[in-house]
Amino acid sequence: MISFSKVSKSYRGWRGREVVALTDFTLELRDGEVFGLAGPNGAGKSTLISLLLGFLGPTQGDVRIDGLEPRRYVESKGVSYLSELINIPASWRVVSALRRYALLAGVSSDALEARVEAAISQLGLEEHRTKRVRQLSKGNLQRLGLAQAMLTDARVVVLDEPTHGLDPVWTQRFRDIVNEMRRPDRTILIASHNLDELARLADRVGIIDHGQLQRIVDVRANEQSVTEGAPYRIVVARGEERVLARFPMARGIGRGEFELSGVSLEAINLGIAALIESGTLISAVYPVHSALEQQFREAVDSGKGEP
Repeated sequence: MISFSKVSKSYRGWRGREVVALTDFTLELRDGEVFGLAGPNGAGKSTLISLLLGFLGPTQGDVRIDGLEPRRYVESKGVSYLSELINIPASWRVVSALRRYALLAGVSSDALEARVEAAISQLGLEEHRTKRVRQLSKGNLQRLGLAQAMLTDARVVVLDEPTHGLDPVWTQRFRDIVNEMRRPDRTILIASHNLDELARLADRVGIIDHGQLQRIVDVRANEQSVTEGAPYRIVVARGEERVLARFPMARGIGRGEFELSGVSLEAINLGIAALIESGTLISAVYPVHSALEQQFREAVDSGKGEP
């Protein structure tokens, strides 16, 4: 559905210095998948999204959506897009803002009101429908942004930091919304710094750093996997004095919690079995970093020193 083929993008800085944002970037996003995009600040995520939406053209290489150049695709078929910074005129009211965005998105007049009302309902904006944008809290403004991105039936959905400002309730609800948006002929791209959310939502996650694709993580295949020797934490409800005897390298964090680093999974399992046999009551064992977080740390560390 979406392809980046050997894409590079450079800018000319205000002092005339060349700034390289992307280098030899190759990636394919499939029909039917939710693809996550993660990377440090300045890694090239915003440039990548701008190329995908046709706001910018590549310096080298090709970007295609369903075989078309991005600008041609967007103009002819449309894309659902939530920008990282939501900038809606402060004097507009919620319901009128959504009507205007629906018109701009090409929603037909006979379907417009139904689409607007469905978006308001789905994002829980009923009590805010007549408020002016300036009256909305940060979280409600984010929900309005999500609502406008859901007005169309586009096959390509691009969401940039979609959970920014959402409270835990609406972060959970957003996960449900993404699952409802899934369909075999639609591609959803989510760019986020929240690796936990990407691990829950995405099928694959591309990790970008220094303008290069460092690796692609198959989240479903890796969600039960953590790199050997990665740090784990053990929480003990009773008998914590036995932990250091069994794991001398453990670092006590307090309140019965200990962190183990550089210990194999086999050694951790054997140690825990021995602790339980000795009467220690263990309430939790968990990795400090999820599989995706571990992959992210490794990918970013491996990219240090790259241009």
